[in-house]
Amino acid sequence: MFSHTLLSNHFQIFSLLRSSFKNINFNQISCASTNTGKMATNTIYNFVAKDIDEKDVKMGDVYKGRVVLIVNVASECGFTKTNYPQMKVLLEKYKDKGLSVACFPCNQFNSQEPGTNQEIKKFINEKFNFFPDLYAKIDVNGKNAHPLWEFLKHEQHGTLIDAIKWNFTKFLVNKQGIPVSRHAPTDEPEKLEPEIKKLLEE
Repeated sequence: MFSHTLLSNHFQIFSLLRSSFKNINFNQISCASTNTGKMATNTIYNFVAKDIDEKDVKMGDVYKGRVVLIVNVASECGFTKTNYPQMKVLLEKYKDKGLSVACFPCNQFNSQEPGTNQEIKKFINEKFNFFPDLYAKIDVNGKNAHPLWEFLKHEQHGTLIDAIKWNFTKFLVNKQGIPVSRHAPTDEPEKLEPEIKKLLEE
């Protein structure tokens, strides 16, 4: 049974989403998708992102042959309380078997990631004793969205629209670098364990 607090949090999120949808031109979204057409790649390996220390990371160099959980994160989001501890457990349990966790800080949702890259790194490392692959703060929606996240949205569609709707949206990528599933912010990482195990065994 859901607690009143959990239900209240969910209603707050849906209210924010509803107000956001009012400002979205769905015709523009449709045209953008049509104009983009088929992506030039179907894997994450051709993308480059800056890590939390501003060094370029080639996705193919670090993730080829590994299962990757990719997540947009925010330090001041209430979902940190469940997501960071649960992702830590998954990483510790399956890292040696081929799992990587890639966290991309983003400040686009209610400005819940206002800190610098180093402040974000300290928060995650020290408060949660969690050491995923941390990347520099990015946008996941809009004209400045990181190309990797545009690719993820193109390959795994969202409900109603493909745009990322909130912090802690999750993508699972298989050993061939192909995004195979997308999970909502309300989907807790521990619920992904059966799928992760299956992907690791493939």
